[in-house]
Amino acid sequence: MASTTGGSGAFMDRMHEPASAVSEPGSSARSSAPASFEEFFRDEHPRLLRALYLVTGNRQEAEEVMQDAFLAVWERWDRVGAMDEPTGYLYRTAMNRHRSALRRTARAARRVVGAAEGGDAFAQADERDAVARALGALPRRQRSAVVLTELLGYGSEEAGEILGVKGVTVRALASQGRAAMRARLEDDDG
Repeated sequence: MASTTGGSGAFMDRMHEPASAVSEPGSSARSSAPASFEEFFRDEHPRLLRALYLVTGNRQEAEEVMQDAFLAVWERWDRVGAMDEPTGYLYRTAMNRHRSALRRTARAARRVVGAAEGGDAFAQADERDAVARALGALPRRQRSAVVLTELLGYGSEEAGEILGVKGVTVRALASQGRAAMRARLEDDDG
């Protein structure tokens, strides 16, 4: 499945579109089952790409995870298309693919350099703005909870289904993430 994002300028333009320009959670476009996989892809592609970009912090990685997730959904479209919420299945698949990639990367790094002590080499991006840096510094679960609830507008129960946890866990993770981001942004300003 080829990427439809074009050059980085087009990607960044899409990243700054308001979420309402794509579709809002709970909108009529999301409440009824899509007629075809192509329609589903067209409706969900921009939102999933933005969410994965915020989670991964890397456009190419976000596109790879997105393509893998859409491929998995396409392969099971006869079952997924009949679900009440195929979008939740798509996002959960994408998050699972992302977590698997992180685990593979960590295992490979341990084999190459031995048991490293906690540093995240990818978190050293110099040219991110303050909010992106603060978001990127959060633990994976907190970052995912913040992205799903604050940036994509999912309720805690919906986000919990996507992440495979309870709604109360999502609320706690998002609250912890927001507090950590506030503290980091205050430190950066001071």
